[in-house]
Amino acid sequence: DGKSTLVGRLLHDSKSVLADQLEAVERASASRGQEGPDLALLTDGLRAEREQGITIDVAYRYFATPRRRFILADTPGHVQYTRNMVTGASTAELTVILVDARNGVVEQTRRHAAIAALLRVPHVVLAVNKMDLVGYEEKVFAAIAEEFTAYASELGVPEITAIPISALEGDNVVEPSAHMDWYGGPTVLEHLETVPVSHDLAHCHARLPVQYVIRPQTAEHPDYRGYAGQIAAGTFRVGESVTVLPSGRTTKVAGINLLGQTVDVAWTPQSVTLLLEDDIDISRGDLIVPTSDAPATTQDVEATVCHVADQALTVGHRVLLKHGTRTVKAIVKDIPSRLTLDDLSLHPHPGQLVANDIGRVKIRTAEPLPADSYADSRRTGSFILIDPADGTTLTAGMVGESFAAPDPVKDEAEDDGWDF
Repeated sequence: DGKSTLVGRLLHDSKSVLADQLEAVERASASRGQEGPDLALLTDGLRAEREQGITIDVAYRYFATPRRRFILADTPGHVQYTRNMVTGASTAELTVILVDARNGVVEQTRRHAAIAALLRVPHVVLAVNKMDLVGYEEKVFAAIAEEFTAYASELGVPEITAIPISALEGDNVVEPSAHMDWYGGPTVLEHLETVPVSHDLAHCHARLPVQYVIRPQTAEHPDYRGYAGQIAAGTFRVGESVTVLPSGRTTKVAGINLLGQTVDVAWTPQSVTLLLEDDIDISRGDLIVPTSDAPATTQDVEATVCHVADQALTVGHRVLLKHGTRTVKAIVKDIPSRLTLDDLSLHPHPGQLVANDIGRVKIRTAEPLPADSYADSRRTGSFILIDPADGTTLTAGMVGESFAAPDPVKDEAEDDGWDF
């Protein structure tokens, strides 16, 4: 539908393409007998992508305008690359879903809208592309925008902005279109530059996954013991009462070091070192949280997952679960349902998930896990499952998220001797 062309147009028209990159694209385009540069080649860098004219892997591009800096993930649209779409959308603050104006809302459009809703992407842009091929007709755009908005609203997408564009011709991408005077909204870049993406830190659950314990043991700092990590959410203050999970021990923040300086307050996504009043057994993988806002710890995790490996995930599968900086042994106790991507219906008790499948799983962990709901925190409500044999990432999960409420089922996983 022109996603890579749109990305290329954004980079080209915002003057974010280096001269040698543009020359290389022009040469590659000329060798294929094409007049002018094929802007999709700016992101479709794999040989297989160029040969087939499709996007296969996620391509990250960085660009900036005087108003804002961007990290742009160009993700594939085909159903067999659903896992790549999930990867790109998992950290996104805004997603642009493209629709070919000639085809309107199709199955894949609904599929990607469902994934955006499931991953809690706060802003969705519907870019109705190839308007030049439908004569820039307003009624074509209006019908597509109405259908998509109704569908996405039912999924719970909080904000939807529809923009008519032609990525090939550059209409309404960076510059306003001279062919669509009936449209009075922003261009794609104008919307990207102005959409609010700031977060109210006061209402976030403060979380610090410990990455490293710092013990310099120097003459200058003989008793220094700091706990370093990147604040996943919220704000920490000196003097605040905190709890260390999963042990449940409490203490107070004695000091905060940020970039070699002592500060009184630190917030996400800063990387800091916390100093605590008491000597507590804390190591990598522990989670420091405010005592008044601590998540419950559990060994039974229910989650929506996207399976990303070629190896199937089955009931009884022994895995490693990585949550933040903590990795624990776990076992898949049940797979209550799988989402049928064709019509977004639920297939009950599939027994396994294969590559690109999205489903519900119940997992039992060997140690208590302090996990938030994904709806409350995308950082501390997410996890991955890892194959303990070779370290392959098997599955990406969202704690508590559900595309529907599956029927409760009896735990039928066999007892394989694991005592948790």
